[in-house]
Amino acid sequence: MSDRFKDLKKIPAQPAVRLLAVANAKLQTPLESPANASVAVVLEELAGKDALPDMLRLMSVALPPREAVWWACVAARDLVGDEMTPCLKAAEDWVFSPTDEKRRAVQVALEAAEMDDETVLVATAALYAPGDLGPGEMAEHPAPPGAVSSCTFGQNLMTLGTAEDPVRQMHWLVDRALDIARGGNGKVPVPEVDTSLPPLPDDDEEEDA
Repeated sequence: MSDRFKDLKKIPAQPAVRLLAVANAKLQTPLESPANASVAVVLEELAGKDALPDMLRLMSVALPPREAVWWACVAARDLVGDEMTPCLKAAEDWVFSPTDEKRRAVQVALEAAEMDDETVLVATAALYAPGDLGPGEMAEHPAPPGAVSSCTFGQNLMTLGTAEDPVRQMHWLVDRALDIARGGNGKVPVPEVDTSLPPLPDDDEEEDA
């Protein structure tokens, strides 16, 4: 296994397919790995197949909820830059101090969010991260299965719309998740990845073929 997928200490020692099933998530790429393969093994297979969207989907279910929310917070920063939204601020505050008080602030931010707020998903993920619908009486009701992973996955995908190079962006999103899975803060440099397309054959080459 390559070093890229080693020491993912934050990820549960469970088969990747089980984590996907619990979150009601599916990969688009057919897997050759055995059913009991770890997240790291499946990530390596997906990387070999250039299945970047599936790598992101797997990381969204593999990261613990709090770490997944932080991953989405970093992505949300790509969208808003220095213009912090109430939803993003509340989500970040909850990550650093996951108390009921901070969670209520997330709920308030969501209720007041504008229709075009690009950070609603990360706040929704923070609200559901403890596993129920919210603080107080809502804590008696479980959160929808896979809600956190779906929201964090979606928040990351939103950054592709504003990225100069969407493929490089996906590599960056994966690297952030891997860094968080190793205990880092996800703030890693943009990877050096050659995303250029091969040149098209000229007319003479096509005729020779």
